[in-house]
Amino acid sequence: MRTDNVQPDIEDESSLLSVDRWDRIKHTERFIFLVSVAFVLTFSYLFSRAPVISDVTQGYHGLTITILIWSIFALGFNLLLGQTGLLSFGHAMFFGTASYATALFSIHVFNEPLTIVVVGMLSAVAIGVVAALILLRLHTVYFAIVALAIGQFLYFLANNPLEGITQGINGLEVSRTPVLGVVDLDHEYGGILGELVVNNLYLFVGVFFVGVVVFITRIRKSPYGLIFKAIRENETRASFVGLDVWRYKFAAFLLSAGVSGLAGALLAVNTQFAGVERLYWSISGDVVVMAVLGGLGTLAGPVIGTFVWFYFKGIVNGYPMLGNYWLLMLAVSFTAVVWAYPDGLWGMITSLTAELREPKALAAKVKRRVTGGSSTEGSAGGER
Repeated sequence: MRTDNVQPDIEDESSLLSVDRWDRIKHTERFIFLVSVAFVLTFSYLFSRAPVISDVTQGYHGLTITILIWSIFALGFNLLLGQTGLLSFGHAMFFGTASYATALFSIHVFNEPLTIVVVGMLSAVAIGVVAALILLRLHTVYFAIVALAIGQFLYFLANNPLEGITQGINGLEVSRTPVLGVVDLDHEYGGILGELVVNNLYLFVGVFFVGVVVFITRIRKSPYGLIFKAIRENETRASFVGLDVWRYKFAAFLLSAGVSGLAGALLAVNTQFAGVERLYWSISGDVVVMAVLGGLGTLAGPVIGTFVWFYFKGIVNGYPMLGNYWLLMLAVSFTAVVWAYPDGLWGMITSLTAELREPKALAAKVKRRVTGGSSTEGSAGGER
């Protein structure tokens, strides 16, 4: 029996197993939880204070908190569109309603941050119940447009008829006490912890961010999540196999409303302000762009899309000359990315990493692009 080929075969098999093992590990809930925790602990430092890196990014700590909050909003929206296939242009209704509920509860009842965040989230779910009863009777573009109409109705309602309660364009101030009467959100740390997270407000938002990532991961991997995907792929077939499609769409809508409302409540706590502009249609449009730019139906995509959006808005906007055209540059970048990679930035990253795993195939692909595929095909045809 010949044994000279055994060792190469074993090495090839072990390398294949290592790749397969990595593919299994990176999709586990535990790994996603650890990555999200590591991201929260290092994001602020790397973006705003790390040597060399922060000099390039020119970020600041306050922007990282805003990005985490809006990432929660984008993840909530993605739960509806990316997971279930329902496009809404009215998600600002949950974001803004939660902000106002948080502010009103803190002013008139109790201003403990954890309590008012929960109240804001529940108010968004309550609005979601009413909106779902109307919207889930509709499909495709009609669903999206009527969602926009409901959001605008709430905006004009808060801006004029209810101005005595909402203070209209002047908005409401959100006062806050220490969390559970113990943890002061404005307290700043020293040493290594201070370098990483700066203050308790960042940790407060970061804990909710990790919780939302874990929650959505559990949904995606549960039978409920698989049914959401089935509805997204083909609603008619899902109903043919006996699924109550309306009930699952209703559940997805409320889950999305709750997560989006959580983001609105956290933004009110962060800025200590709730304004009518958070109900405006442009907020709904912004979150659509963030989710699509990053990559629909993924966990990392909405976070990446949010980061890019606020990097243009918060950093590029401050550049001399170029700052005036930040929205134009973002629009061009968005168009180019979606045209080349319909799965967004995360799709682009995963595509490139998949190609790097097979360097020979990547080299052949580059060679074909350089030499021109048509000439190669022509010579091959001549040989035949």
